[in-house]
This record gives sequence, structure tokens and C-alpha cells, in this order.
Amino acid sequence: MGRSRLAAAALPLILILAACSSGATQTPAAPSQPAASQPAASLPPASTGTGASPSSGTAEVYELKVAAGSGAVTNYLTGEDGKTLYFFKKDTADSGKSACGAGACLDNWPPLTVESLDEVKPDSGVTGKVALITRDDGTKQVTYKGLPLYYFAGDKAPGDTNGAAIPNWSVANP
Repeated sequence: MGRSRLAAAALPLILILAACSSGATQTPAAPSQPAASQPAASLPPASTGTGASPSSGTAEVYELKVAAGSGAVTNYLTGEDGKTLYFFKKDTADSGKSACGAGACLDNWPPLTVESLDEVKPDSGVTGKVALITRDDGTKQVTYKGLPLYYFAGDKAPGDTNGAAIPNWSVANP
């Protein structure tokens, strides 16, 4: 009975690993669906489009913070609502590109996107360079030390670091 439970618990992880750790090189392709139907990135629905707050007319600011974790994952970057941010080991620093551009990879690893760098407010623990790259779909993805930042769909609450166990991914360390 113990093996059955273990197999059932491991199945979702195996599917994610298969989708995200393929050795194949992705080539940029035109999106098969309009940008509006792409998976939600990091901004709440009311903030997509212009980055402006509907009532105030001013841009919202999304804090990029350093959180203190426990166990194997200690200090790491967090974005919207305190959710953990990750690096994809297939991304190259300062390349201006994301290696996670479509399909299951993008579904499981939504990028941290904003309209403008003015929307990102690093706290005092974030000492590396914060910048933007333009993704193939035209959205602006936040980078830290030249590497694109992503969330993991398997993290449901602030402090979750479930993506740290996925090959080719690591928590974004300050």
C-alpha cells in the first residue's frame, strides 16, 4: 500500500519533470493562441495591460523581496504576494531571451512580467541588477543579475519552494 501512495504522489512531479527538463532546444515560434489567452503571469488581472491602477491612474508597484526560508532553501527572492521566484538553468545571463517560452514549460513556470521597470521595487536585500527582457509574445519579463525570473505553478502559498526539487530549476537567490 505504501508504494501505491508514493507512486500516486510522484506522478504529478514526473509529468512536470518530463515537460520541463527535455533536452530538446526550443525554437521561437509564433504563438498558437492570442496573447490574451496565454497563462497568467504574475500580475493580478486588474493590472495587466497598462500597469495602471483602474481607480488611481497611477502605476502599481510590485515588490521584489528577499525571504528567509528554512532547511535546504534559505534566502530567496519573492514576487507578488510573497511567492517564490525561480531561475531556469537553461537561461543564459544577459542573453535577453527566455528558454521557457511556450507549452508545458510556460504553463508550469509563468514568468514575472510587468509593463515597466518602474513597477518593480527591490527591497534592500535585493542587491543585484534588476532589468527587463522582451519575450517572444511581447511581454516584459523581469530579470535578476541578467537571468529571467519565473514562478512555479506548484507553489500555492507564500514560502512554498516546491520548484526547488525540479531538475533545471533553482530558487532565485539574492
